[in-house]
Amino acid sequence: KLLNWGYTAFEAVKLFDAGQAVVTPSVWKGKTSTVKLGRPQAIVVAVTAGSAPKVKTQVARPDPLVAPFVKGQSLGTLKVMLGENPAPVAEVPLVVLETVEEAGILGRAWDALRLWIK
Repeated sequence: KLLNWGYTAFEAVKLFDAGQAVVTPSVWKGKTSTVKLGRPQAIVVAVTAGSAPKVKTQVARPDPLVAPFVKGQSLGTLKVMLGENPAPVAEVPLVVLETVEEAGILGRAWDALRLWIK
């Protein structure tokens, strides 16, 4: 009976597929201008039945992001919240999905100047 109750009272909500970018923020001093952050596995949370539309996500990451980044490097957190409750239901570490190499000397110098002005 307890197992049946669990299957009827809760539902699994798939937020992101495996390898899907959760967020694609800008990168400074890199060969590419953005980096894809996500998880190699699908991101799924269990919530009470009927509350799937209330699921909200928020990404916490360092800013600014300065290259280089290696695939698999931890770089931020995905917080999953339910409704207006500020307490997260789940926190999932985000990783870099594609390596971002450091730009050449001119690219790094240009971005350093832009960062300094910013």
